[in-house]
Amino acid sequence: MSSLNRDDESGPAMIAATGVQVAETGLGEPAQFRMGLMSLLAGGIGLLAGGIAYVLYKLIGLFTNIFFYHRFVADFVSARHTQIGLWVIVTPVIGGIIVGIMAKYGTPKIKGHGIPEAMEAVLVNRSRIQPRVAILKPISAAIAIGTGGPFGAEGPIIQTGGAMGSLVGQAFHTTASERKVLLACGAAAGMSATFNTPIAGVILAIELLLFEFKARSFIPLVIASTLATAVHMQLLGAGPMFSVAAMDFGIPRALPFYLLLGVICGLAAVGFSKLLYWVEDQFEKLPVDELWWPAIGALGLGIIGYFVPRVLGVGYDTIGDILNGNLAWKLLLLVMIAKAAALVISLGSGTSGGLLAPMFMSSAALGGVFALGVDRIYPAAGLSAGAFALVAMGAVFGAASRATFAFIIFAFEITRDYNSVLPLMLVSVIADGIAMRLMPRASIMTEKLARRGLHIHQEYEADVLQQVKVAETMDREVPKLPQEMKVRELADRIARGDPEVRKHQGMFVMDAAGKLAGVITRGDVLRALEQDPLGAMTVLDAGTKKVVVTYPDELLHEASMKMLRNDIGRLAVVERDEPERVIGYLGRSGIMAARLRRIEEEHVREPGWIKSFG
Repeated sequence: MSSLNRDDESGPAMIAATGVQVAETGLGEPAQFRMGLMSLLAGGIGLLAGGIAYVLYKLIGLFTNIFFYHRFVADFVSARHTQIGLWVIVTPVIGGIIVGIMAKYGTPKIKGHGIPEAMEAVLVNRSRIQPRVAILKPISAAIAIGTGGPFGAEGPIIQTGGAMGSLVGQAFHTTASERKVLLACGAAAGMSATFNTPIAGVILAIELLLFEFKARSFIPLVIASTLATAVHMQLLGAGPMFSVAAMDFGIPRALPFYLLLGVICGLAAVGFSKLLYWVEDQFEKLPVDELWWPAIGALGLGIIGYFVPRVLGVGYDTIGDILNGNLAWKLLLLVMIAKAAALVISLGSGTSGGLLAPMFMSSAALGGVFALGVDRIYPAAGLSAGAFALVAMGAVFGAASRATFAFIIFAFEITRDYNSVLPLMLVSVIADGIAMRLMPRASIMTEKLARRGLHIHQEYEADVLQQVKVAETMDREVPKLPQEMKVRELADRIARGDPEVRKHQGMFVMDAAGKLAGVITRGDVLRALEQDPLGAMTVLDAGTKKVVVTYPDELLHEASMKMLRNDIGRLAVVERDEPERVIGYLGRSGIMAARLRRIEEEHVREPGWIKSFG
């Protein structure tokens, strides 16, 4: 009778001798089968993303050759060696106009660097991405970069890979969580295939897209990332992204300078993030149609590129020069400022392109300038410009994106020099701490979403409900009623505030032998009195005989899922070998008790040995 004690009819139920149905919960298809299916789909997505990364790589090369060298070849080249003179200023504008048209009449989702858009799809659209995004994003990015845009290919490939994963998830019968996993697989595979960094690709997807660390997602992620990297190795070679000579990281003598570099990198991450969104705000104030914004930003880029050609295009060759210490400090300073200015002007205008590579170039130049500057002031320091460039490259973007762990691994993977790990860890976490202090609510990835009202919690911790058992929080004072009791008697007891029944919304009905026969709630009592104002009906007839139970050794997570699936607020706690003997009552307050315990563990200070400290 009770609507408050509905059960999932698909779940298995055990019929007791008394007639009461002690219901558990149905889990649907075995989790192992679904994870196997997701892993199989992830493998296909990884291969597909590897191919897409290669095609985009070639498209960028094709457009770069067409616009800057007037030849129809797809070899990946740098635009900085072009000899087209003043056309360097005009060429990015052409790309900006094309991208503006594609954004206005195709889809506005191609704007920006791609990762926030993928995050938004996970948070708002149940991991559904439109097919046209998968088509237009890589094309628009290739045009923007090929006409001189100071962007990387990784952001668009991450978004495109994520879109392909989402489309695969939409093609099959999947849950929203499974689509999220497939979207993340495509994104991780895209990054892995771009930079040949499979571990960083997996961690980045976990930190920025999945917001979880579970076997159901980790296994498919690794499969997709591995296969995408294998495609990269087959098509583009097996070596690291940048060929870097051996570096002297100066551990432990250089530790004080790494500490200072960490503070500088944190400030740089915050400054760059705020500057980018400030520029976006200024473009939104322009009295012209947003179709023309990318062209206006491209004009600023063209002017900068005319005087500093190294800012044009992806700039992988310049990053390699910085890491190998091939640039003098004046050129490093020029590249650092010019690349950052070109990037915020271009990306702030709403064009299409990745953020990683240009920030890597600018922050690597920052690290190089820092090392050379310290050596000029204090020659005995003997700092390596390449080593400090590498460390700053990982630290600035890690702090700006709140994906510090991913970019510690990333910076290591692109050089494969194990000696870089210690300074990377130290500088990155210091920079991250500075960024968290100065930008506590958002990052360069989430600021755009925060402005739309989407606030993302990017910290991970174990769910306390998966650590506490039912026996630890259940109420051992069980409200029990004899099955022959009349509804009017129960109503009178509730009205009098009888301590035995006032504490809980639901009460368990027991038969003559003291075995569980049913459950009745206060809502059931009201409905019974509406039907029969005299309350002559028994509590067993007024309640329900289908009782959802939990066990004392069951985790609160499993118990709370039973409550949610069955739309109820309490569970009978029974012994596994005696499912009709009630030993406890678990309500919502029992679930919240575990949360309260976690809050106390985090905020309640306990007396220590040193009483005057803390």
